Amino acid sequence: MQETNKSALLVMDMQNSILQNIDDPKPLVSNISKAISHARSNGIPVIYVVVAFRPGAPEISEHNKTFSRFGNKEMWTPEFAAQWQEIHQEVLPEKDEVIVTKKRFSAFTGSDLEVVLRGKEIRHLILTGISTSGVVLSTLREAADKDYELTVIEDCCADRDPEVHQVLTAKVFPIQAEVVSLGNWIG
Repeated sequence: MQETNKSALLVMDMQNSILQNIDDPKPLVSNISKAISHARSNGIPVIYVVVAFRPGAPEISEHNKTFSRFGNKEMWTPEFAAQWQEIHQEVLPEKDEVIVTKKRFSAFTGSDLEVVLRGKEIRHLILTGISTSGVVLSTLREAADKDYELTVIEDCCADRDPEVHQVLTAKVFPIQAEVVSLGNWIG
C-alpha cells in the first residue's frame, strides 16, 4: 500500500494499564511494533495517543458511565497518573515523536491532535490500538466526520471481546475506512 507524507500512524492507548484488559497482549504489541518500524522506515510520522487525567481527575463526571468506574478521584495522584500513562516498553515513542493526551475515547476529545495533524499537514490516518470498540471506533468516526482519509490495520487493533472486534473490522469500519491486515499494509 502506497503512503504519502500526508499520512500518520496513530498508536492509541498502548498503555500497560489498558493492555491488561485483554487476555494475551503479546500478538497486538508485536504487530504494532512492526507497524511502527515500517512507518518510521518509510518516513510516516508516528503519533502516540494516551488517555490520562489531571491529579484529582476533574475531567471525570460521576455521570459518565465508563470513566466514572475508574474509581475514586483521590486515586489520581501525580504518581498514579504517571504510572497509568506508561506506554508498553516494546512500542515506546522515540524522542522526536508526538504524544497526545486525550480525555475520552476519541483521540480528538480533550486533546490537541487536530492541531498537530494540521501542523504536519496530515490528511490520512492509519489507526492502531486498543480497544477496537473504544478508541479505534470513536477516533474513526470523528476523523471520518472531519474528512480524514482512514486506514485501520485490523491485526494492530484488539478488543476484550473478539466478536466485537470482528464485527467492527468486517462490517462497520469498511463503510468509512480501508481495513487491511498488517501484512497487506507493509506489503
